[in-house]
Amino acid sequence: MALFFLIPLCTGLITGYFFKKSTDEIAYLAGVFAAISLLLSLVLAPWPIQLMLLFIVLISTNKLLRKQNYKPTQELEK
Repeated sequence: MALFFLIPLCTGLITGYFFKKSTDEIAYLAGVFAAISLLLSLVLAPWPIQLMLLFIVLISTNKLLRKQNYKPTQELEK
């Protein structure tokens, strides 16, 4: 399995760290670069990793939707 997708992933994480720590206008440029490099790393990732990330996203959103739709009966009576 080729691991060259880790290069834009690591650069995206590093620039994302600088985005959080900096308050200058350059931080916005670093944030855009981080987002682009993270998307690029997702595109370049092998299909097993993409499939695993898809399952994680589906499971986590399903749990969040269940938590959001749950309303106790006491709140409905008010």
